[in-house]
Amino acid sequence: MNCHPNDNIPKQGNDRHPHYFGMARGEDDKGFQATNCNTCHNSENNTYSGVPGAPHWSLAPARMGWEGLTRSQIAERLIDKNANGQRSFDELVKHMTEDDLVLWAWTPGIDANGQEREIPPVSKEEFKNAVEYWFDNGAVIPTK
Repeated sequence: MNCHPNDNIPKQGNDRHPHYFGMARGEDDKGFQATNCNTCHNSENNTYSGVPGAPHWSLAPARMGWEGLTRSQIAERLIDKNANGQRSFDELVKHMTEDDLVLWAWTPGIDANGQEREIPPVSKEEFKNAVEYWFDNGAVIPTK
């Protein structure tokens, strides 16, 4: 959810507080010239500072904001080509199961205090299998 806000402010931590230093979406979902995401967020986690990193670090496009949505609403937005960047099911599966930025969630490194970040409650393989299963079976929108 931190990367899929419904406003222009990236979130941090499990409590989803606004990003420190007044960061905002900016151009191309990557901040502003002087405060571009990649000024601090590089292609991998920084074990010295705790700054997370993965290739092409950025916010999801504003049209893909998920914050405050139900599971059904997220699923609807995910498969809506007007919201997902015109991606086909195959392209969505590839994005969700192969993109290093998405998969960063399972190797989030440490925070600024040296504490391990929390990983999702399902394994990466379970997630990939669930994504493939959902799309293979028509990406039916959940009712609850």
